[in-house]
Amino acid sequence: MEQKFNNNRLDLLMLRAFCEREGELVFYRKGDQLEREGDPARWFGYVTEGCFKYVTHGISDDKDHITWFSFEGEYVGDYPRPLYGRPAKSTIEAMMPSRVLRVSGDQLMQFFSQGIETMELRSVIGEHILCQFHERYLDLHRATARERYELLLRRCPGIVNHLALQDLASFLCVTPNYLSTIRKTITFEAKK
Repeated sequence: MEQKFNNNRLDLLMLRAFCEREGELVFYRKGDQLEREGDPARWFGYVTEGCFKYVTHGISDDKDHITWFSFEGEYVGDYPRPLYGRPAKSTIEAMMPSRVLRVSGDQLMQFFSQGIETMELRSVIGEHILCQFHERYLDLHRATARERYELLLRRCPGIVNHLALQDLASFLCVTPNYLSTIRKTITFEAKK
């Protein structure tokens, strides 16, 4: 399958095969939600087409904040919360028409309990997610806004064609005006 956005894949063929074998192919229109913040998390899936954004509501600023993305060829879900039916910490919303091979948290838990190989896979998934979030946390502290934008473009080259400026700005923790300035600077430097 062609990767439209992602250049950083984790080889989880066993998990993908499980989603293909046991999952229900679900279509999401732009704006449809896979999970809603505060509701019990229920789903995990493999994105076969499209992309999703993870949105959390601010504690005191009454704004929505984009914290993550899942693209075609990646997994989507508020993992590990669906395994236990815990409340979702993010609303996961389709950014464009998207398709997901979706399994329930119960199905995923049964899959993981099949044996040592699937339990090891569960550990690998947890470690991978921890590493991803640690990298994002470090980038927020060690990289400038421009550097974070450039890192995002390297990871997901096609992302700017599918996201609104305010969504990109939210993910990068800058204002839309500042992101616009960064983009203009990059464009101006490229023309030199």
